[in-house]
Amino acid sequence: MTDSWATFGADLHIDPAGAAGLRAGLMNALREAVLTGRLTPGTRLPSSRTLAADLGIARNTVADAYAELVAEGWLTARQGSGTRVAQRAEPRRPAATAPRSRPVRRGPAYSLTPGSPDLSTFPRADWLKAARRALTAAPNDAFGYGDPRGRIELRTVLADYLARARGVYAAPERIVICSGFLHGLMLMGKVLRKRRVREVAVESYGLDVHWNVLGDAGLRTPCLPLDGLGSRTGELVAMRGVGAVLMTPAHQFPTGVPLHPDRRAAAVDWARGAGGLILEDDYDGEFRYDRQPVGALQGLDPERVVYMGTTSKSLAPGLRLAWMVLPQELVKEVAEAKGDIDWVSSAPDQLTLAEFIESGAYDRHVRSMRLRYRRRRDQLVAALAEQAPALRISGIAAGLHAVLELPDGSERSVIQAAAFQGLALEGMARFRHADAEAGNDALVISFGAPTDSAWTGALEALCRVLP
Repeated sequence: MTDSWATFGADLHIDPAGAAGLRAGLMNALREAVLTGRLTPGTRLPSSRTLAADLGIARNTVADAYAELVAEGWLTARQGSGTRVAQRAEPRRPAATAPRSRPVRRGPAYSLTPGSPDLSTFPRADWLKAARRALTAAPNDAFGYGDPRGRIELRTVLADYLARARGVYAAPERIVICSGFLHGLMLMGKVLRKRRVREVAVESYGLDVHWNVLGDAGLRTPCLPLDGLGSRTGELVAMRGVGAVLMTPAHQFPTGVPLHPDRRAAAVDWARGAGGLILEDDYDGEFRYDRQPVGALQGLDPERVVYMGTTSKSLAPGLRLAWMVLPQELVKEVAEAKGDIDWVSSAPDQLTLAEFIESGAYDRHVRSMRLRYRRRRDQLVAALAEQAPALRISGIAAGLHAVLELPDGSERSVIQAAAFQGLALEGMARFRHADAEAGNDALVISFGAPTDSAWTGALEALCRVLP
């Protein structure tokens, strides 16, 4: 059986049959990555300790593989420079007699694009323990179709956790479990449309996939201007056709700005006066570094705010577990909409998450990741201060990404230069609403997504392309 491991930008296909098989498999995978050009000459490889941790194998296995590849001339190893792909190694070229074919596009060696946590840190052992305990105690009805709102065990645990960690008023009967944030937004789009809402205001910078989901529900998405204090919520009053607004108040995506207290109050005042709803996307609320926690907006008025949270950043997007804390009057409508769509999150996974939170493992994991991400953020700030001191970095007090301002007119060229270096980057323009005014050139840099083995190389590549 062959395992596929994605690490430091290269997919390594390794046969795990014994230590010798692992070593040979790793060597073959590295040779293949060099031959096909996925690992280019001069690329720095992770340390044997780091790569072994990412792959879940013994450090000696990696060290032996590195040593043999150095002896064969595939790699070089020098004190203080680490292990790198040898300059003499060239990608394989097709023979002259080979038929012509379209060139295969290689993926980037590194990626600093936002949207994902470090997937290599998923707490597999603790999750497995929680799954065993949860399944052992699960009642028989847990394996049926169940309540469209989700398992009561998870809703009860979430109510306690969200009240404690995010200041959310979250009685279990107000919570609906869904399969990711987009699923929740789909449900809200359907409910809003049924309520004859025609427009949902969105922030002028955000994710087009969210705007598209609302558009697919038949809703228009005018944009709300944004500045250094967050979205200008006072302007909602003048947006006469708007019945709801989608916001990221704790840590605006992508600018990283928390919504100013006066503007939080203005948003709630608008919702009360206009009978509108605030859809609060609390996508990475657990991660803060240099500031006091910013509580959820929902606590200001639970009957006017739909709070939406997810495990996508705190654990992994592949779990497909998210939740909505709803105003009382919406619970039945959302549950009915969810029943119609019939997207029910896996009951065993819900029970496992409930056990994971209740046992304290979730809190421990979040604390551990907060420290890890803070170290990376500090390394990013230090590297930029040394290599590009003229560039301003912002949005770093919380979350998993930072905003690096660039000289006017340089955003596209920097992204293209990064692509030539094997580094994937996203610019601020990628997240601008079609109706928003153009802002300053900037990069949106994720320090959360790379594995430990990829982080150093990604940071070095970033510094090489900055103006």
